[in-house]
Amino acid sequence: MESIEEKRRRLLGLAKEALKQAYASGEHGLIQAVNAYNELEKSRNLIHERLEEWYGIYFPELRLNSQKAYAKLVAEIGTSKKNADYTRLAAMGIDAEQVKAQASSSIGRDPDEEEYNAIKELALAELAVTQTQERLDAYIKQSAEKLMPNITSIIDYKLAAELLSKAGSLEKLANMPASTIQLLGAEKALFRHMKFGSKPPKYGILFRLGAVANARKEDRGRVARLYAAKISIAARADAYSKSNISEMLKRSIESTMEKIRSSPKPQRQEKERHHGEYQQQHRQNNQQRQNNMQQNQNRNTQNWQGKGEQYAKQRSRGAEQQNTQSENDAWQKRQGQKHNRGRKRHFVRQEQAKFGKNRR
Repeated sequence: MESIEEKRRRLLGLAKEALKQAYASGEHGLIQAVNAYNELEKSRNLIHERLEEWYGIYFPELRLNSQKAYAKLVAEIGTSKKNADYTRLAAMGIDAEQVKAQASSSIGRDPDEEEYNAIKELALAELAVTQTQERLDAYIKQSAEKLMPNITSIIDYKLAAELLSKAGSLEKLANMPASTIQLLGAEKALFRHMKFGSKPPKYGILFRLGAVANARKEDRGRVARLYAAKISIAARADAYSKSNISEMLKRSIESTMEKIRSSPKPQRQEKERHHGEYQQQHRQNNQQRQNNMQQNQNRNTQNWQGKGEQYAKQRSRGAEQQNTQSENDAWQKRQGQKHNRGRKRHFVRQEQAKFGKNRR
């Protein structure tokens, strides 16, 4: 029979082995990568917003379509925007002629050397974050296509990685029903619907799909439901069977999308009527719940008032009994005082009589 220490070592070894197997697939690294990418995206947007506002003091007319191009221009234009090397800017893919025309009519002053160096450092920081994002994007694409070949064949690889991050693991994503996959990323809207009776959400992260975003407003829910169902099937194939069913999924999606596109526009009045009935029922339920709460509160108040009156009666009865006892004590005291006075007078008379006899 093994001792307690041996059992402890064996269980620790089993736990380490299970942990090692759980992190062996690489999906947790993909989750961390896509989360890092999203956080870098937020940081880059904040840096660019500050850069654009700061450099806008000196060149407010500058307008470029790309944030990366804006940061490159700020890092290369120098202290004098009118005397900049526009040939080099054109080699970077920037519309040099447009920038030159904007610089010639600019109302902003040129920064001095120290000011420009500070702005340039901020632009270089944005470019560094952008390069890190590009490297992360390449890793996410490679890892997602390797781990989830069927899912990435029907949706974008970054969207597939975000679904994996929301689910927690590929196995959890495979075990989710299509309705849950459809609402991943819309948890706040779902809880708001459950609590306040607002309109239920139709999609979460899947709204970023081009097929969902570009569909008719009345058909977006159907398209999101279609893709959620196919993602559920693809996740089971990627997690368990490891079979390639991407072509079958694509054909099924395309045929269903054709039916959705050719279907007549649904009547919104019917939907609005059902939603109005739901909201009315929700308001009635809330009103009934409030009425029940008010009745319970009134009942509790009456009970406490009844107990208070009963307690007050007990106190008054006790006070009456106390007053009666006090009166009895006072009466007995007065009687005792009378008795003592009578005894004293009797004693005095006896002494007087005795004294008078002796005197005589």
